[in-house]
Amino acid sequence: MRALEAAGADVLELGVPFSDPMADGPVIQASSQAALASGMTFDRALALVREASLSIPVVLFSYLNPVVAAGHDALSRAAANGVHGILITDLPVGADPERERWLGGGPLAFVRLVAPTTPDERMREIGAHGHGFVYLISRLGVTGARDDVPAALPETIARLRRATALPICVGFGVSNAGQARRIAPLADGIVVGSAIVRAASVSVAAAATLTATLRRALDEH
Repeated sequence: MRALEAAGADVLELGVPFSDPMADGPVIQASSQAALASGMTFDRALALVREASLSIPVVLFSYLNPVVAAGHDALSRAAANGVHGILITDLPVGADPERERWLGGGPLAFVRLVAPTTPDERMREIGAHGHGFVYLISRLGVTGARDDVPAALPETIARLRRATALPICVGFGVSNAGQARRIAPLADGIVVGSAIVRAASVSVAAAATLTATLRRALDEH
């Protein structure tokens, strides 16, 4: 976590593992299983954030089940340990108003997801209920590194710009400097998960090197 900050990350997205990560591809699935097998829990993840003592914001990335299972005060405990935001992959706007009020009314920025197939009116609704930034899914399917940028992405970003004033960060499949250069003029940030997790399985230095490469590519814009 400290290495990624030093390499130029603006925000750190920390995954809280779940046994059924349906939105994630094989890299994140494998990392989630390894974390669970090693005894990782919601509160152990918070302890890592506290110990890292970063100067950049930290957003928890997870599914509804482990966050609800952590208890009614899970969000306040997260904030007390240095977490700034939360992103729940399996809670669309309107799916569970009570849980959404809990997440949106708590001390953390509740980051919402937008898909490339989301209609304009739905984009406006998502933007109105989100905080921090909007996570734009660049393509259909699950997470995982890709080499290209979808042809429809510029138009999707333009539609989302018209629907919300929140910053837009693009994820799902973003993994290299070439993609970062193409997305940088269009969006406010990129979200890189699988590629960094895969690099981290080699070494901390490999993950930091990839992050620094992406940082330089973004800064060229």
